[in-house]
Amino acid sequence: MNRDQQELRRKSPVQIRNKKASFEYAFIDTYTAGIVLTGTEIKSIRLGKASLVDAFCYIHNGEVWVKGMNISPYFYGSYSNHEAMRDRKLLLSKREIHSLIEDSKAPGFTIVPILVFIDSHGRAKIDIVLARGKKEYDKRQTLKEKEDRREMDRAMKHY
Repeated sequence: MNRDQQELRRKSPVQIRNKKASFEYAFIDTYTAGIVLTGTEIKSIRLGKASLVDAFCYIHNGEVWVKGMNISPYFYGSYSNHEAMRDRKLLLSKREIHSLIEDSKAPGFTIVPILVFIDSHGRAKIDIVLARGKKEYDKRQTLKEKEDRREMDRAMKHY
């Protein structure tokens, strides 16, 4: 991911994060994918009515899908409103998909969505990561580092 892509993500008006993922997993590799959505789904995402809690990705027939992503039904939608918890197809290049297939075969690895955002063209994109589950002691270490950073920030604030 280059600096321009990071800058676009920061400027995006909609950023739906999976905060629990960084605590539960160690990130190995990051990919940005498009999402196949219906009209009412994109409207709900633009309003920030989506959640990545307990979402994960799987590969079926050479395609990457996200499961467990909750996009709330659009308030003004009628009979054509979408189902909130349906599986959604992700758009990646063949090279990226083959790389994910090979890397996720190893035990302990999984594919986790971490961020949904709107790009500069108005399209919904999702950042997914190849991740390895953390052990209990890794989680304790992460909490300790976070607490140490907070204490340092507090100490610097007083000077």
